[in-house]
This record gives sequence, structure tokens and C-alpha cells, in this order.
Amino acid sequence: MLDALTLLLEVTDELVVRSVRDTHRAVAARVGALVRATTLGAGGGPVRAHDLVAEGVYGAIGRSLRGAARGTGALAARGTGPGLDERGVGRQLRAAVNGLIGDRLDTERRALAIRMAPRVGGRDVEVTRTGLAAAYPAATPRVAIFLHGLGESDEVWRLGRAERGSTYPEDLEAAGWTPVVLRMNSGLGLRPNGVALASLLDRLVTAWPTDVERIALVGHSMGGLVMRAAAAVVPTVDAGGHAAGERPWVARVSDVVTLGTPHRGAPLAALVGRGSSLLGVLEESAAFGRILDERSVGVRDLVEGLGHDVPPLPHARYRLVSGTVSRSPRHPVGAVLGDLLVREASAYGRRGRSWDDLFADVEAETLHVGGAGHFALLNHPEVADRLLRWLS
Repeated sequence: MLDALTLLLEVTDELVVRSVRDTHRAVAARVGALVRATTLGAGGGPVRAHDLVAEGVYGAIGRSLRGAARGTGALAARGTGPGLDERGVGRQLRAAVNGLIGDRLDTERRALAIRMAPRVGGRDVEVTRTGLAAAYPAATPRVAIFLHGLGESDEVWRLGRAERGSTYPEDLEAAGWTPVVLRMNSGLGLRPNGVALASLLDRLVTAWPTDVERIALVGHSMGGLVMRAAAAVVPTVDAGGHAAGERPWVARVSDVVTLGTPHRGAPLAALVGRGSSLLGVLEESAAFGRILDERSVGVRDLVEGLGHDVPPLPHARYRLVSGTVSRSPRHPVGAVLGDLLVREASAYGRRGRSWDDLFADVEAETLHVGGAGHFALLNHPEVADRLLRWLS
């Protein structure tokens, strides 16, 4: 867990200590100006002394944190102690941090950045014929791909298993499908993650232990957007600049199921952006605005979702699931808050006007789950029953 400690130390120095320091500076400057004004400059000495002491304290804390981070990072690089992915808490921490700053980790701390991969037993599966055969010894021609949302990991599909007694992947496995649960760096942009998913599915279909006849894509929240982005990735091009034909997995996709996916954007993501702007108005709160500005490209992409420039697959059936905290989506609370993160219209790909519907030209079915928050859609009996019916 040394790499987790290293990450925690770095984030504490960069975001927490520096933000508190900058806020303290701003407040002290305002108070100092007031003191000098009311004492006709006589209070300048104590103010300067305070500033020197404060700078010394923050500097010492920052140097200590950075030094400790270098030390634990060096030990982690040599393999000392258990790795971040060895324990459930570490895997959850890594997924959450990747959601927040995964785009930076991808360029600055590649060892902590998550790479998109299938997961079995808490470990990555190599997408080769040998690796897939070992991970899925009972592989069937029907493959269900599961992709999580922002800040989540592959293990999120087990949420609520103790209460319901099963999960969506287990339900589909019992129905003759082979569930393939993926993990991704949710801090990357929707389109880069879409390219990564398209490439992974190319390799998976080619190396699958048996011929793949049918693929179902099941995405929660951001996962549904990434699946749409993957389906829109253009075919590969050969050396002569000619398209090499449709990607091998695309024609096999029969169903796309999105659970609480903000197809037309999420209000909360937009509020975060507005909050950073408002906090930046005053020096005393500007540092906390910068914390919000540190949010990843993945978070920023949720503000608008994906529009008509990312069309649905014309031959696939789309199943669009929404939730609202109220029983009825027409209740004022449910209409405004949706499932607390995504509103019903966005989950259905609609925006105000009846003609502005992302899925108007394809076969699409909607399901509303009343009294359900965003994460309840990950394992809900009503969704489970409908999922089995859709993929029968």
C-alpha cells in the first residue's frame, strides 16, 4: 500500500496544504491591510512577523510531505509492501483517484493510472487467446460487456449483492451469457476511453475462445457514454489510407443497455464548474476554486455528455434506464433531481424539444425505476428482471 500512501501524501501537499496556505495568505493580507490602516502603519511589524512564521510553517509541512512521498514512492517502485490493487480498499482508492485526476496520472504517474482491461478475481485479464481461455474457461458465444461509471471500479457491480442475492453479471451468466467486467481510468476523456474500448473489443473478439455471435454492452453512468463513443470510432485504415472494414465487434452488438447514463449531460458536473468560477471571485476562496478546477477531463466531459455527432448503432437495440428519487418522475423533486446525479430526460437522450432525441432513429426502449438513486441502478430487482428479458 506504499503507492497509495505516496499518492495520498502528494494530493495532501498539492491540494490541501497549498489551498489552506493560499487561503490563509489571502485572509492575512486583508486583515493586515486593515491593521495598517487603523494604526497608521504602526501594526506593520507584527503583520510581517505573522507572515514570516506562517510561510515557514507551511513550507516545512510541504517539504515534509514531498520528502515522505519521494521516500514511499521509491520503496513502492522496488516492490516493497503490498501493491495498491492487492486489497479492496486500495482498489477503491485507486479507482476514485483515477476518476478525479486520472488524466494527469496517465501522463505523470503511469504506474497509478488504470489501464482498461477485463477483470477476474481482482486482477487484469490479458486479452490474448491464452489469457482469455484461462479467465473464461466456460466461454460462450454470447458476451456481455459491463463498464462502470466515474470513480467506480469493476467491483461496483457487486453492490447490493447481499440484499438481492445476485448481481447482473451473475444473472446473465446463469442465462447462458459470459459476463466480461471491465475496469477503466474514468478520469480520461470520453473519446479517448472510447478508442481504448474499441481497441480492446477488437482484440477480445479476435482472441475469444469460441466464435462470438452476440455482444451486449451494459454501462452504468459514464460507462454508457464510453460505450457510445467506442461504437463511433472509425474503422482502422491500412497503409494505403483505405478503410479496413467495420470493426469486428461492432456488427455483433445486438443490445446496448445504459443505466443512469447522462447522455445529455449531468447537472452536478455543470454545478462543479460554476462553483469553481464563483469561488475564484474572492482571493480567500480562490484556492478552493482551484481544487474544483483540478477535476479530470472525464468529469468535465459529463457536463454535456455526447450529442448527435456520436450516433447510435443503427442495427442495435437501445435500452435506456433512468431512476428518480421520487416514485413518479413527474414529482417536482424527481423532475429536478432525477436520481441525484442524472435527470430522466438526459438518461433517455432527450433535451427539451421532442425532436431533439438522440435515439429517435433506432429501436429504443426506456425503463424508469422510481424511488431509486443513481447507484441503486447497479443492482436493482426491477432492472435485473428487465435485463434478462431484453437479453433472452
